[in-house]
Amino acid sequence: MDFDLSDEQTMIRDSVERLIQDRYGFEQRGRYRAGEPGFSPAMWSAFAELGLTAVPFAEDDGGFGGGPVETMIVMEAFGRGLVVEPYLASVVMAGGAIRHAGSAAQRAAWVPGLADGSTRLAFAFAERTMRYDPAVAAMAATPSGDGYTLTGEKSLVLHGDSADGFVVLARTGGSAGDRSGLGLFLVPADAPGLSRRGYPTQDGMRAAELTFDGVSMPAENVLGDPAGALPIVERVIDETIAALCAEAVGSMQRMHELTIAYLKERKQFGVPIGGFQVLQHRGAEMYMALEQARSMMLYATMNASEPDAATRREAISAAKVQIGRSAKFIRESAVQLHGGVGVTMEYEVGHHMKRLAMIDLAFGDADHHLERLGENGGLAAL
Repeated sequence: MDFDLSDEQTMIRDSVERLIQDRYGFEQRGRYRAGEPGFSPAMWSAFAELGLTAVPFAEDDGGFGGGPVETMIVMEAFGRGLVVEPYLASVVMAGGAIRHAGSAAQRAAWVPGLADGSTRLAFAFAERTMRYDPAVAAMAATPSGDGYTLTGEKSLVLHGDSADGFVVLARTGGSAGDRSGLGLFLVPADAPGLSRRGYPTQDGMRAAELTFDGVSMPAENVLGDPAGALPIVERVIDETIAALCAEAVGSMQRMHELTIAYLKERKQFGVPIGGFQVLQHRGAEMYMALEQARSMMLYATMNASEPDAATRREAISAAKVQIGRSAKFIRESAVQLHGGVGVTMEYEVGHHMKRLAMIDLAFGDADHHLERLGENGGLAAL
């Protein structure tokens, strides 16, 4: 099995890493977060100019024609820089739904804007009672004339406060928990009856609560089958988890680098504390956890585009388990080795710690995915 990057993939990696190194330092990130709309529009434009926002879209639709490997490369670099721009929400999640479920006309209408960065969408699928199962969605989409009327609420919509539109999961039939009767709808942010409340999240990102009060959508705004969208949603979530695994690896690598540098610089009794054998061992254990996570990141990436849902789900859950375990060990070790400075707002390590904690919880924590693996009898070695 060949894990070497192609020339094009190497060029993407070098370009995005250089951009993050030059223009996304820790202090710069703080300024980006403090401004409106919670990230840097200039950096978003830079991502678009570099072609990053076009990476996963087909060339026929105006994209780069990349796949999970290219997305992994971008997200790993973004993890190192703790990027707060809505790449995951708009390009990977909402863009993924349009790629998989959109008609040719819908892709022609939406993908060019997503690919050039002029349009930002958010994926509104979660509800307060949903936990980790999208089949529990209860927000109603009632047939009305030649379209649908959306009524209900969506919670924790990533970057929903700055999105130009939403891909919304709503129930067209059946009851909460049924795998059928779910549809995806393209809803402009200025649709009458739609309101949103934005807020910052613990890890420096942004999210929003959406309220749909009789929002009317024509039939052409339905993505795919109005009663059979659940497999598409599950595929988008699996691809999103694979992307988050890559982001987590980038963040863990940066935490490890910062910790090793600190051990070499911090002195106690007149010598660097990195000279103490027990701390050297902990640094080595952090590196082992990082490489274990990297191996499972590659496993998830290789299976993210797997058409068989059961095979894909098994690989994604296995990766999420290891990523969660490694992230927990690395973030706790980094803070322990740094001491109190490791949890201050003024130091980078604490921000990586919070982001890794949120990645672990997103779309099911390690315990949830381990349970799902056990139920399906997969990867018993974990």
